[in-house]
Amino acid sequence: MSPLSISRDLLVARLAEIRAALARLEQFDRVPLEEFRQGDHFAVAEHHLRRALEAVFDAGAHLVSRLGGARVDTYKEIARRLGETGLMSADFANGELTQMAGYRNRLIHFYHEVAVDELYEIVRHHRQDLERFARCVEEILKAPERFGLTF
Repeated sequence: MSPLSISRDLLVARLAEIRAALARLEQFDRVPLEEFRQGDHFAVAEHHLRRALEAVFDAGAHLVSRLGGARVDTYKEIARRLGETGLMSADFANGELTQMAGYRNRLIHFYHEVAVDELYEIVRHHRQDLERFARCVEEILKAPERFGLTF
């Protein structure tokens, strides 16, 4: 059975969402922790990180669903499957991407436990993981046939 076609429009839209969120999160590079703890900084950072993570896993789920095989039911399974299928490196998929899945779940289901210092650390020092995912999707869009996909 041949794989289903991927949607260029869907993936481009999710990449745009990730890039927009990254641009907004970049502002926190210039914000000291004490200032981040005040005002709306935490809420703004949480919002844009959550949106970026939702876009990552929407794109990931779309890609995984196009390859067929085992059904995935969790965000961590999406991450792992991206590695198993070669759409992303196994190291990245099982490491940073799986951690992103866990943090996405934390933001959604355990939002009341997310500490200011923790979020500050992530938006300042782990945005490159989102960027890496975006670059992987861009590579897939350039040559989907290299990954067993089509438009």
